Amino acid sequence: MSFSLAATAPPAPPHTGGLLLLVGGTTGLLLVAALGIALLLFLIMKARLQPFVALLAVSIAVGLLAGLSVTELFGTVQRSDAVSTIESGMGGILGHVAIIIGLGTMLGAILEVSGGAEVLASRLLGLFGERRAPLAMGLTGLIFGIPVFFDVGIFVLAPLVYAAAKRGGRSILLYCLPLLAGLSMTHAFLPPHPGPVAAAGLLHVQLGWIILMGVVCGIPAVLAAWAYSAWVGARIFVEVPQDMVEATAEARQAVLREQLASGARPQEKPVPLGTVLGIIGTPLVLILAATFSSIALDPSTGRSVIEFFGHPFVALTIALVLAYYFLGIRRGWSRKSLETVSTASLKPVGNILLVVGAGGVFGAVLKASGVAQALSDTFNGVGLPVIVLAYLISLVLRVAQGSATVAIVTTAGIVAPLLSEGHHSQAFVALVIMAISAGSIFASHVNDGGFWMVAKYFGISERDTLRTWTVLESVLSVGGFAVAAAVSVFV
Repeated sequence: MSFSLAATAPPAPPHTGGLLLLVGGTTGLLLVAALGIALLLFLIMKARLQPFVALLAVSIAVGLLAGLSVTELFGTVQRSDAVSTIESGMGGILGHVAIIIGLGTMLGAILEVSGGAEVLASRLLGLFGERRAPLAMGLTGLIFGIPVFFDVGIFVLAPLVYAAAKRGGRSILLYCLPLLAGLSMTHAFLPPHPGPVAAAGLLHVQLGWIILMGVVCGIPAVLAAWAYSAWVGARIFVEVPQDMVEATAEARQAVLREQLASGARPQEKPVPLGTVLGIIGTPLVLILAATFSSIALDPSTGRSVIEFFGHPFVALTIALVLAYYFLGIRRGWSRKSLETVSTASLKPVGNILLVVGAGGVFGAVLKASGVAQALSDTFNGVGLPVIVLAYLISLVLRVAQGSATVAIVTTAGIVAPLLSEGHHSQAFVALVIMAISAGSIFASHVNDGGFWMVAKYFGISERDTLRTWTVLESVLSVGGFAVAAAVSVFV
């Protein structure tokens, strides 16, 4: 059940080439690491290079500067026993991550198109009433954010925020910020989202532990974020953006037309709430059961069956098949429409997978060249706990270049040697991943696409977005890290 690279990079030899010819030993390797990080930030921030290309270019540069040969980096054209560090790094991580992210993305698309989000939000709004509508929106974001990407969640749920804010006659911040907190927490801390899944693959952690620690760290963080949302929403008034109400309605009509053209036949009867919750919860329950069966049960046929159905590949496939049947075929969808929706949902995933794969390459190059070990030795000398270092490194990378995914995969590659020394439990490494994920969402500002999406969809000025959304993300980040650090003391 644990994640492992398909082919590990060769052990770091005593390289004598590259920059080490000028600066010897550990000092040269540390200089290579510093130059590599600086180059990565420059390429992404100043040169505006696509993160996948930037990570790949920096990986090659770091490898050559640290003394790796061309054969060690790329292998050979002829068939031989030479191991390509780049190929093993890319293929090792994507062998696991691509399947999980692909299945999770298709599951989220079916839930989105079938109207599951509207059913969830409407039922919660009716249950909590007008006075507690912000809490209902927060819970909607928290639950629906599990299977869908952050930006998709905003697109689908924004009209519900507009309607709730209009009825309440209060600042839209009271309704959108709790929703955003729920979407952001699940995106940062829980599978099948790319960040935690990629970190689990790079650091060899079972997804069951990621789910458990994601809930343990994420729930207190999102509660703190909801408290901040109520406080700031009562002090800053932002009207419902009428232009976005109209634009979103037009966009949703366009999506509906595409669905009808593909053969989908939407029913007037809404999707049962129990069906939505059951489909979302199925893979989580199966994966958790498989993870802890290895602890609670002795080897047996029953344990093997639980582990089979709880493997992330199988659990997500089961959930997707359930969604196909109960939300699609049983409600009049054609098989062609299901195929169309599923295929369309995978188009935005390519960029994410390439960035994650390039992060795997970066980590493999750091390990093979000896740079990672030099960083590990240096960090050990600093005296800070690894969970604190992981958070700080991720936080700095996030604030500097804006991408949470880049911050996560880069940090995971840097801290991996720290975790390979000693016998750290799966639970502890999962908490380190929570710290990395928490750092990756700190202080979303103008270099983050999410900042502008929030400002645009909810009609918030840049100044007020910094005062609200940026602070909200920082509250989530600090809260999640604080819980991870506290729990790590006992693990």
